[in-house]
Amino acid sequence: MTFVAVAVEDPRARWASLTQAERDAAYDNNAAVADSPALIERRNAGSAVYRKAHPAGLDIPYGPRARNRWDLYPAENPEAPCLVFIHGGYWQRNTREDFAMFMNGVQAHGWSAALPGYTLAPEARLPDIVSEIRAALDWLQAEGPRHGISGPVILSGWSAGGHLTAMTLDHPLVAAGLAIYGVYDLEALRDTKLNQALRLTDDEIAGLSPLHLPAVMKPMTIAYGSAEVPALVNDSRNLHALRAMAHAPGVLLPIVRANHFSILDHLTDPEGELTRAALDLARTHCAARGGTGKAAR
Repeated sequence: MTFVAVAVEDPRARWASLTQAERDAAYDNNAAVADSPALIERRNAGSAVYRKAHPAGLDIPYGPRARNRWDLYPAENPEAPCLVFIHGGYWQRNTREDFAMFMNGVQAHGWSAALPGYTLAPEARLPDIVSEIRAALDWLQAEGPRHGISGPVILSGWSAGGHLTAMTLDHPLVAAGLAIYGVYDLEALRDTKLNQALRLTDDEIAGLSPLHLPAVMKPMTIAYGSAEVPALVNDSRNLHALRAMAHAPGVLLPIVRANHFSILDHLTDPEGELTRAALDLARTHCAARGGTGKAAR
């Protein structure tokens, strides 16, 4: 495993001495947040309301499998920036439908938003999941303008979606990334219960761990909350440090007192720290291309 930043206490530093229960707990963000069931219920209910209020662009297929679907929320201005948000759940749970409410923050600023689904493990292996996100971005690049989305894309994701953001930042459609609580070193996951569905191989760990790969030279903000489990805090700090050593652009965004679930409140809120981070990324992109950045207000 890679430790390039000054780390908070990380259980992986003494991994060999941990029990199986302790290894599982190191990545169990549901158990680490006492009110996680209530937060998940609130998220799912709020997203159902959001989807009901914006029904026009839902469930649009981009591929042959059942979960290969987009939910599109185009802005009035087709040239407005678009936040593409990839849901999390350790690549083996949750759906895009349950994260719709978090698009409220950028949409209040006149943005488009789009959420892709993907096949979950164990039905799909992790390389297949990464390939599906690439296929979804291919589709959006080709078909987005027909659906009212042709502005710069800020790619974002939470938890497993943060990992998928880092893995597909190099896609030509993507202007910049906003990775939230990603898992950027997969090595230790092989020793946890999460691997029952993932079945990670040596080649997958090496080829799909952003901390084992060259930095993509596009802007990427890496966000985490101070109340997150230490393994994910350190993965975020380490990836930022690795990118900084390669002079890859982007900032590290720690959000005080935010846990694995409450951090997304900062994306729901039009003035939240994650919303502002997305706005800043789009504004920088527009300025670099000689635009005014007004659409990224």
